[in-house]
Amino acid sequence: MHRFIPAVASWYGVSVTEVETTHHPRLRGKSKYGISRTVKVMLDLITVKFLQSFSTKPIQFFGPLGLGCGFIGFALSLYLTFRKLLFGESIGGRPLLLLSILLIIVGIQLIGMGLISEMLVRVYHESQRKPIYVIKEILGQKEK
Repeated sequence: MHRFIPAVASWYGVSVTEVETTHHPRLRGKSKYGISRTVKVMLDLITVKFLQSFSTKPIQFFGPLGLGCGFIGFALSLYLTFRKLLFGESIGGRPLLLLSILLIIVGIQLIGMGLISEMLVRVYHESQRKPIYVIKEILGQKEK
């Protein structure tokens, strides 16, 4: 996570600049920077992006996922209902029925998780007396 300190610092309103430096070539040994480190960096990047985007508004992450799952499950249920009503097919033993029910339940759970996460975020920020935003500058106000 140390690679992303500038991103996290700018998230809190700190101004970040770059400093030019001279890099010297390796004198001995060889690099141990392999594919496993690249995977770790990618996972760290996803974590930082997730925390930066959704740490104060988790419903914006869980809500669309839940709505998407619920919508797909509902659409599959409608499809199976029409197959039953129009063609008289038996739908009780079809895996699609179980999938549609599962998607509807998962959608409800994801939306519920988003709502509970919203409450947890608010409780956390209120108990720590931390603002969920940082004011960089107030325009048009006379200094006292």
